[in-house]
Amino acid sequence: MLTEIETTVAKHIQGDLSREKRPFNHIGKAIGLSEQDVIAIVNNLNRRGIVRKFGAILRHQKAGLTKNIMVLWSVPDDKIEFVGKILSSYREVTHCYERIPPFEGKYNIFAMMHFMGEKPVRLIDEIASQIGIEDYQLLETKEELKKSSMEYFT
Repeated sequence: MLTEIETTVAKHIQGDLSREKRPFNHIGKAIGLSEQDVIAIVNNLNRRGIVRKFGAILRHQKAGLTKNIMVLWSVPDDKIEFVGKILSSYREVTHCYERIPPFEGKYNIFAMMHFMGEKPVRLIDEIASQIGIEDYQLLETKEELKKSSMEYFT
């Protein structure tokens, strides 16, 4: 159960933070708390598992990334960690994860890749050669339908 002040802080952090150097100070001023109080409440919510993560959403089109491809890899179980480390070393890979159960019974590593005018298929072929995986599928983004955070408190 959240206290009234925890609920108030949660309302302020669930959306976009202000684009200033000290957004928690901005929140604190708006609700009558110090910056340190807001940070302490957020940390406490995190410790209790109420806030699971705190992160940024990249508006990749606005950042100039024009092509997005999810690559589905069929990776033997004994190579999953090796492949994950290689994939995550590429700047084009924004997230990479093991999918359980595997898609279509075999595609168990998913890697989202974003490109800025590069030749994506050429790079993906190079990566496939480096990791020794020939069985992969490319799912290119055609249209973005939604990019927003959930709002739990109104």
